[in-house]
Amino acid sequence: MYESNRLSKKKKNNNRIHKKFNELKSKNEKALICYVVAGYPDMMSSEHIITSLINGGADIIEIGIPFSDPIADGSTIQDAIQNSLRSGTTPDMCLELASKIRKTFPNIPLLIMTYSNILYRKGYIQFAKKAKESGIDGFIIPDIPIEESKEYLKIMQSIGLSTIFLVSPNTAGKRLKMISRICTGFLYAISVYGTTGERQSFDEYTIESIKRVKKVTSAADELPLAVGFGISNPNHVKYMIDAGADAVIIGSAIIKKIQEIENKDTLFNILNRFAYELKNSCK
Repeated sequence: MYESNRLSKKKKNNNRIHKKFNELKSKNEKALICYVVAGYPDMMSSEHIITSLINGGADIIEIGIPFSDPIADGSTIQDAIQNSLRSGTTPDMCLELASKIRKTFPNIPLLIMTYSNILYRKGYIQFAKKAKESGIDGFIIPDIPIEESKEYLKIMQSIGLSTIFLVSPNTAGKRLKMISRICTGFLYAISVYGTTGERQSFDEYTIESIKRVKKVTSAADELPLAVGFGISNPNHVKYMIDAGADAVIIGSAIIKKIQEIENKDTLFNILNRFAYELKNSCK
């Protein structure tokens, strides 16, 4: 399984994720990845939010399909997910949102972040094919362990979608190498123990973890390393990049602004400016 997936990585040069990282590397920039919960505060606003973030400088968009038991997410994102579910958001609506974004931004990589039950209920092959048709470039499914990923990897590889896995600060070296071999797109390193959520500062173990993971990804066909969880301001972005990150993922900080700002026009302008400030720290 792992050898065949490693070979497939050599054929990925024409996907948007690979092209984006190559483009940024040529400009000596790092990637800004922004996460949104589809359907929060409503589906139309989600489209405007994503547009504002991209126009502000976001390089990659991670669209969260709401699920009733989001085990990897902290309270801020959980609240947004529950709000979206209560308003009737479905996976098909999320893919329709992706399709609209793809038409407006043909070159921006779009990822789906959700949980395995969503794919299981819809049918792995059917849902993956529909996602591809909607303009999606890859999946982040935090509750699929590598030991149970064979069929998932086979399906995604056959359809041409990237598979992005997560590692934590305490992921053992042997397992870290194994995960890096099956990852395509980039490797998602969790910066802290626990779930997502804003933080005021980071402990020294975060830096040590990023440096340790970077050594492995550098040896794995130069697999890009993205760091997420807790990053909420330009200083945090620079902190992660200085440690070796090729990309930073911002989620809870974006959701918090959506929760706090009721006026839609003001919100879109603030998110645009926020993305601009974050992206400046990636240069």
